[in-house]
Amino acid sequence: MDLSVNDAFVFMGGTFDPIHFGHLRTALEIQQWLGVKQVNLIPSKVPVHRNAPGCSSEQRLAMVQHAVAEEPALVADAREIESTQDSYTLFTLQALRQEQGSTTPVCMVMGMDAYLSLPGWREWQAFLDYAHIIVVARPGYRIQPDDTMAQFTERFGVSDTSELLSKPHGHVLIHEMTPLGISATQIRQLVAQGQSPRYLFPDPVWAYIKEHNLYGYNQD
Repeated sequence: MDLSVNDAFVFMGGTFDPIHFGHLRTALEIQQWLGVKQVNLIPSKVPVHRNAPGCSSEQRLAMVQHAVAEEPALVADAREIESTQDSYTLFTLQALRQEQGSTTPVCMVMGMDAYLSLPGWREWQAFLDYAHIIVVARPGYRIQPDDTMAQFTERFGVSDTSELLSKPHGHVLIHEMTPLGISATQIRQLVAQGQSPRYLFPDPVWAYIKEHNLYGYNQD
């Protein structure tokens, strides 16, 4: 099958509570590594696998939009927030496959911890019916999956991008890269403590947090 790499739809989902340079740098490196036109960042509306976010879905989307405004390779994608469905990954993948057609490669980017937790996700074994999974791992990682994920990785794993993008869906590729040691939890704690989180995320995101008094920010 002759598939164009540039036509692939690549996305990272997440709470982005708030979005920071760790998210942004990972997405940009993935875009450059794959040679695709862009990577879409999809904030979840109401995450079903973790605690409620510290601000509304619309505010989290706005922060993503501010963060990527000057970077054409990254796109803020509102599909989950605008959807009337719950933020289950399966629903997003099904909608993307219908939107992109049967031949376009669709790639979902996720971290190793999230990947290893997939057996707790709704109908996770159907994900590869709609997309590929790209797993971001630290250099020299030592994967320690349970038997279920070991078998899943062995069965569907590939070792290079050409093999991954030779099909529209169905593969897992583990990509080693060094993520920035930044967490959204750290940022929220700094804001709540009255300390500056600047240089952990783009200045427009910090300005938005201050303007809307998010995460316990108090200008006094």
